Amino acid sequence: MANESVPASQHRVRGAALGLPREGPGSLAGFGRRAGAFVVDAFASALATGLVTAPDLPGNWSLLTFGVMTVVFLVVTGQTPGMRLLGLRLAHPQQGRRLAPWRAVVRTGLLVLLVPALVVDGDGRGLHDRLTDTAVVRERG
Repeated sequence: MANESVPASQHRVRGAALGLPREGPGSLAGFGRRAGAFVVDAFASALATGLVTAPDLPGNWSLLTFGVMTVVFLVVTGQTPGMRLLGLRLAHPQQGRRLAPWRAVVRTGLLVLLVPALVVDGDGRGLHDRLTDTAVVRERG
């Protein structure tokens, strides 16, 4: 069998079109880490809301808590508590700038719907990140 190699021009490097490194800090985060951060944030939102709604379950009120928490943390720190815990951050389209509140609101609104986050491009970015020109990247190796 002949050893066929794929030309370098046909290799797709995740994040290259965005000017991101292939791996390490600043590279695009994988689905597992992003999903893990989402679960941490969802659980934290439900827990915080449950403290207010007790003895009743938080129900859909936790969605409101999730939305507010996510928007505030993204605008102020560039990462949610789940992202921080898993070593991720949200990359702004212009490096070094703080995320505009409208980007955080639109991104979070789509994330709450969940489906846009599952519709990904070749880089693995969800629709919510593509529409707001953002990307979840690794903060540490």
